[in-house]
Amino acid sequence: MRSEVQFKGIGLHSGKEAVVTLKPAKPDRGIVFYRVDLGRAVRIPALNRYVTETELSTTIGRHGVKIATIEHLMAAVWGMGIDNLKIEVSGPEIPILDGSSAPFVEMIERCGIAEQKALRQYYVITKTFSLREGGHFCAIEPHAGTKLTCSIEFNHPLIQKQLFHITLNEKNFSQEIAAARTFGFVKDIEMLRERGLIAGGSLENAIVLDDKKILNAEPLRFRDEFVRHKMLDSLGDLALFGMRILGHWVTHKAGHRLHADFCARLLKSGCGYISDLSHDNALPAHLYDEPLLQTA
Repeated sequence: MRSEVQFKGIGLHSGKEAVVTLKPAKPDRGIVFYRVDLGRAVRIPALNRYVTETELSTTIGRHGVKIATIEHLMAAVWGMGIDNLKIEVSGPEIPILDGSSAPFVEMIERCGIAEQKALRQYYVITKTFSLREGGHFCAIEPHAGTKLTCSIEFNHPLIQKQLFHITLNEKNFSQEIAAARTFGFVKDIEMLRERGLIAGGSLENAIVLDDKKILNAEPLRFRDEFVRHKMLDSLGDLALFGMRILGHWVTHKAGHRLHADFCARLLKSGCGYISDLSHDNALPAHLYDEPLLQTA
């Protein structure tokens, strides 16, 4: 980013207010969170090995300090092509704002994205790797680009089976994925609040459904907004891999825990290699099935 930006709001699950400041970072620093409201700043890199909780959101932590619900912000940062960023958080949870990544994208676009004089690292997938738990699965296969496919199934007349796929770049992330909001069901609200979750949830920051319809005054932003939001979540979790992945990422009925398990196992799987895509580290010929994504 070219300049810093600050915003505040309440957390979806904690209901507590937090102030978040996004600041430019030098090349090769990665995405790093800092919890700054506890007397000393605690540094928590945005990497899968720091994931501590995955119930209805993704939480990272270090030295007993946590930052919850990072996935929508991470999806925006990764989807907009940002590799290095300092994120200062004064509170326990990233604000939910409208329940999507769109407000974060708007802030990033206002600040502008600076091109840095360093080669971006990629993890190039060379053979298929998958992880299945019952009817839920994640998989990745070779592809000369970053392609995402997500499918979901819910026993609700407005959702049922939905499938969405996209070959990712900054423009289509902003237009096709970022605005999709999180969602939940009236029948689950009491149970979730008894467990200390969704204390900050409302019709202003989530799509809420009864047995037949949505209760929000605002209509759906996409006909298939539900699966697009699940794709947004999966991208936010995939960003914790720490490198851009060149491959086709496929999820079916997957959640944050399965995403985290998959990323941890993928790195150890030997199904890819790290490259900066310079001339001496070009992709194998069999992966050139489409032009490489342009990098910022």
